[in-house]
Amino acid sequence: NNKLCPGQVLVKVHTSGICGSQIGEITGAKGFDKFLPHLMGHEGCATVLDIGPGVKNVKEGDLVVLHWREGKGIQSDVPSYYWRGSKLNAGWVTTFNSHAVISENRCTKIPSNTNKNIAALFGCAITTGFGVIENNAKLKMGESVIIFGAGGIGLNMVQAAKLSSASIIIAVDRFDNRLEIAKRLGATHTINSSNSDYKEKIESIIKNKDLDVFIDNTGIPEIIEYGYKISSAIGRIVLVGVPRMGNNINIFSLPLHFGKTIVGSHGGEADPSKDISRYLKIGEKQLTNYANLISDEISIDQINKAIADMRNGLTAGRVIIQL
Repeated sequence: NNKLCPGQVLVKVHTSGICGSQIGEITGAKGFDKFLPHLMGHEGCATVLDIGPGVKNVKEGDLVVLHWREGKGIQSDVPSYYWRGSKLNAGWVTTFNSHAVISENRCTKIPSNTNKNIAALFGCAITTGFGVIENNAKLKMGESVIIFGAGGIGLNMVQAAKLSSASIIIAVDRFDNRLEIAKRLGATHTINSSNSDYKEKIESIIKNKDLDVFIDNTGIPEIIEYGYKISSAIGRIVLVGVPRMGNNINIFSLPLHFGKTIVGSHGGEADPSKDISRYLKIGEKQLTNYANLISDEISIDQINKAIADMRNGLTAGRVIIQL
């Protein structure tokens, strides 16, 4: 049945990013996945081919960002795909497929001349990274921040912190190639946690526990606990990385009664319908260069190698799939 349901949008996908969330899905980080087999991908750029009943925010021919956070419009029923004679599950957005049926509230129109490689990153990497800095960390001018984990989303936190005029921006990661990009994007200090005593180096930069914000992208309990310990008495700890199920953190909660905070982030609490246009303007005004985030462009048949390269650190920034 090729008929679109209310709120559904048929698109031709041009480009897609690969997010750490997909690696988490592949490795089962969140536990049992009852929807297997299913399509994947949640950040992309596409052209609208057709719209279902009730769709008002996009029309045929529009260039759109595909995103996992809810934006304007209808949340449709999820589409039904078939593969090898059996049902193939999908959510409200998928981007690892050349054509897709997307929920209207996962599509945001952008100018037709927008670079399609960069546009894909507004589906998650940029909006999440910037949203964490703006909405979760609420970083202010002159404050200090540690960003632990400088992958695709962490690198966007670095450049958002730079745009926020943070005084100290420490990027920590296990891979030097990621840290090199972090430095170009605005990190004042970079620390490789795999071949150095990262705690000693951090504490030589952050003296007297004056750390304002600690952001964890790793989901590793030991690192979360360390960030909680070294942040100031009124410091903010933001958890972006998701620990594997059963990996709990252990903290002394008393400081929470006196101003210290610890919060979880859900996509940086970004609102795609408002934030994508704002963040596009930052690039248009050349306040930052989003192209620095892209390490590789691949075809869809190279995706397994690209995912393996992300997992072992050979890829520094975002990988863009050309569909």
